[in-house]
Formats: sequence, C-alpha cells, structure tokens
Amino acid sequence: MSAIVPRLEDAVGRILLAAVVVLVFTGAASRFVGHPIIWSVDMAQAAFVWLCFFGALKAMRRKAHIGVDYFVAKLPVAARRTIEILLAALVLAFLATMGWFGIKLTLLNTARIFGDSGISYAWVTAAVPAGCLALALILLAQLVRALRSGGLVYSPEPRGETPDGDPAPGVRTAGEL
Repeated sequence: MSAIVPRLEDAVGRILLAAVVVLVFTGAASRFVGHPIIWSVDMAQAAFVWLCFFGALKAMRRKAHIGVDYFVAKLPVAARRTIEILLAALVLAFLATMGWFGIKLTLLNTARIFGDSGISYAWVTAAVPAGCLALALILLAQLVRALRSGGLVYSPEPRGETPDGDPAPGVRTAGEL
C-alpha cells in the first residue's frame, strides 16, 4: 500500500508535465498558424501550479530538497538530528499556516473564472492547501521515523560514523565537499 502512493504521485506528476508541454506547444503552434487557442496557456499555467507541488512531494520523500548544510553537516549526528527536528517543527508550522491561508484563498476564488478557460480559479488555488497538507503528512511521517529510529529528518542517513557520532576517517560529509 505505501509504495502505491509515491508511484501514483509520480504518475500524476508525469501526466501534468506532459500536459504542460502539450498545452504550451499547442498554444504556440495555433498562434503560429493564425488561430490561437487562448485557453491552452491558462490550462498550462494551472497544470504547472499543481506540478510544482507534485515535484515538491517527490523531493520531500527522497529527502532531496535543496538545503545549505555546510556548517550543519560538520556537526556530530546528535546535533544535526536536534537541528533537523527543530526545523521540521518550524516547517510544519509554516505548512499549516500556508495551508490555512490557501484554504481561505481557494474559498475566496470560487466564483472567479480563470482566464479564458471557463473553470473556477479555485481549482488552481486549491493546489496550495492540498500541496501543503500532503507535504506536511510526508514530513510528519519522516519526523516520526527519525524520532523512533534516532535518524535524521531531512538528510540521508550518514554512513561510516563512529559510535560517538563523529565521521569515520576517509568519509566526507556534504560540508566537506
């Protein structure tokens, strides 16, 4: 069951990316021949908003979000773990805030029509609360896993460490690269 959700997210992301490419190409080609399809650009923008959140979900699952860990990577694992747990709590608060305001924005835009597409702008803005909720669930699962195992929340687990948490000789951390 748990492997189905990431595969489904990946498939939806691929479909959205393909839709963006097809819609932008169709819009450009139709303009080139003198018969523009105005709504194609609007739909590509809407698909792109959702695609951004699906990309963020994939990155969160893989612990691949960009981060500047130059100094943190030089710390012992216990200190890194503490910092990552605190950051996870901060990010969860941020996602809850963004999700709350995203819900308010979505409700505010239910009657607004999105460009020339004829659909409600709420379908576009709904990506914010939906994406924030999904990101929060993934982060919460990673946080619980880290708390139970003694591992890290955001970073891939370090390899080759001594029992006191110092890097083993010959193993370079991200901060040393």
